[in-house]
Amino acid sequence: MGGANPDRGKSISTVLGRRLGGELLRMRVQRKLGQSVAATALTASVAKVAKMERGLVPMRDPDVRALCHLYGEQDEAVIARLLELAKADRDRRRAKGWWNQYPELRSLVEYVALEDIATGIRTWQGSFVPGLLQTSDYAGALAVGNAHWTDPEEIGRFVEAKMARQARLTEDGPLDLWAVVGEGALRQLVGGRDVMRAQLAHLTKAAELPNITLQVVPFSTGSHPGMTSAFSIVSFSEPGAMDVVYMDTTSSTLWLESETDAARHNATFDRIVRNGLAPQESLALIERIREEL
Repeated sequence: MGGANPDRGKSISTVLGRRLGGELLRMRVQRKLGQSVAATALTASVAKVAKMERGLVPMRDPDVRALCHLYGEQDEAVIARLLELAKADRDRRRAKGWWNQYPELRSLVEYVALEDIATGIRTWQGSFVPGLLQTSDYAGALAVGNAHWTDPEEIGRFVEAKMARQARLTEDGPLDLWAVVGEGALRQLVGGRDVMRAQLAHLTKAAELPNITLQVVPFSTGSHPGMTSAFSIVSFSEPGAMDVVYMDTTSSTLWLESETDAARHNATFDRIVRNGLAPQESLALIERIREEL
C-alpha cells in the first residue's frame, strides 16, 4: 500500500476558502491583471491560481502576502484579516477549531468557524432568540423541541457548544452583534415561563455590552420585509467588504456569497431595523413581556 496523500480531502470548496479567494479575485480584477500574472508571482500554474480563487485549496501565508503586494494592497489591517481568514480555512480543513469537538453542531460547523473570526454579525430572527444571546436552558428547550435531537447527552453537548460560541461577545476584540428579534420570539414559551423569564432578563443584561445592539420588531408593525425568512450577515473587515449571508432552513443550509446578495440583504436588514423599535424602547418592551410572565 502507498503512503497517505497529505492533500487528500483538501481539494474541496469551503465557505472560508471561497471568501478568501473571492476577495483576492476582486483585487486582481480591479488591477486588471490576468491569472497568468498571479501565477508567475507565485511560481505556480494558472490552474493553481484558479483553484485558489474558487476556494478549492488552502492558501499559504506567503502566497496571500505575495498576491496582496502584487495587487497593490498596502493596508496592513486588510492583509492581516486575509491572513487570519487563510489560517482559519487551513485549521478548518485540518479540523483544528474548537468547534470540531462538537459533531452535534452538524450544519452549524461552517458558520461557527466563520463566526470565530468575524468582526461583526447583523442577524434577524423572527421566531426565536439568536444563538449568541440564548441562555443554556432556553437553548436546551429549543433543542428538545427540534426533531433532530433525541439523546439527552447529545443535546447537552450541543448546548455546551452554543455557550462556548458566546465567548466571542466578551473576549478581547469582541464581536459586534446587531440583533433584531421579532416580538413573537419573545412571547413563545420555549421551555416554559421560568425559562423565558430568565431568557428575557439575559437579553436585557446582554444589551448593556457596548458591542451589542438589540432591537425588537413589535407585532404592531404589521407587514415588514423580514417576514419571509431569517438570516445573518457575517462581516470580516470594513462594512460590506467581505460580507457573506447565512440562512438555515429545515432542509438545508444556504450561503450567499456574492456582493449582490450581501448588498441586498444588508438593505433588507436596514429596512427591518427601520420597522423595529429603538434599542431603549425595545428593552422596555422586553421588560413588559417579562413582567407579564
